[in-house]
Amino acid sequence: MYVVIGVLPFIIQNTNFHHVMVIFLIFAAVGEAWNIITGFAGQTSFGHAAFFGIGAYTSSVLFWKFKINPWAGMLAGAVLATVTAAIVSYPAFRLKGHYFAIATLAVAEIIQQLVVSWDYVEGATGISIPVVADGFLNLQFHKSKIPYFIIAYVLFGVVLLISYLVENSKLGYYLKAIRESSDAAEAMGIDHALYKLIAMMISAFLTAIFGSLYAQYILYIDPFMVFSMNISMKIVLLVVLGGIGTIMGPVIGAAILIPLSEYTRILFGGTGKGIDLIIFGMLVVLVACYQPHGIVGMLRRMSLLKVSATKGGGATHAGRNAVS
Repeated sequence: MYVVIGVLPFIIQNTNFHHVMVIFLIFAAVGEAWNIITGFAGQTSFGHAAFFGIGAYTSSVLFWKFKINPWAGMLAGAVLATVTAAIVSYPAFRLKGHYFAIATLAVAEIIQQLVVSWDYVEGATGISIPVVADGFLNLQFHKSKIPYFIIAYVLFGVVLLISYLVENSKLGYYLKAIRESSDAAEAMGIDHALYKLIAMMISAFLTAIFGSLYAQYILYIDPFMVFSMNISMKIVLLVVLGGIGTIMGPVIGAAILIPLSEYTRILFGGTGKGIDLIIFGMLVVLVACYQPHGIVGMLRRMSLLKVSATKGGGATHAGRNAVS
């Protein structure tokens, strides 16, 4: 699938399609990052927009105010988001279940309101990132969206690799044990607070990276755009639809939600009149009711049924031969 994603923009020569692919890669990667703390560790976060926005604002302000290279700003934003995650999450991990989820949501809302009231970063007005010469170093391309796609594609591949390594490492096994039962994991000698904190820090770092990339791609941000609850909910919904706790789940969910969102916006103008969220909400409800493990879980179940039917057919055929 990764290879197919990489060649599609070169086959389909359409600017709108290239835009959709860039946004798709950004949110698929952020979904993968969110999946590390929620899918693997079982700690539901409704506040990942905070890390997304921190990444976006840090790189943008450093470039706008101090002419610091966007790549350096991207790294600075990721580090700041990681530090924020460590400071906020450690006490929040004392909470469990929906209490933790509400705490993360509250943190995101607090950070949004702080930025709205902060005149140094233009408050609610937002920031227009200065337009400079095209080039990889400046992370700006005005003639084509393909360079943005290539950068997002490479970073997305790195996130996929990190998710795979985490899932199949000792850390991943510890996180899954914590997800199943925090008390049982602690009884086995696993420091659940430490490993949940590590997972949150990794998740925040990766989320901020793509928040920075999003800001450099759009060239304008405001608090309601990058810190909004809509960002957090979009991340949650696409992972839940695709399959939480799986590597391919966020990719599949983003492949459905992002084109649906972007093309309805193009077709109907503005925010697409919310039609994308209506359709996507219906899909999430159907999946939650009939296949809680998402589309990936449904595909796995269909595959197992097919294998079972094949084996059953082979056994029946062998039985008939024995009888004859």
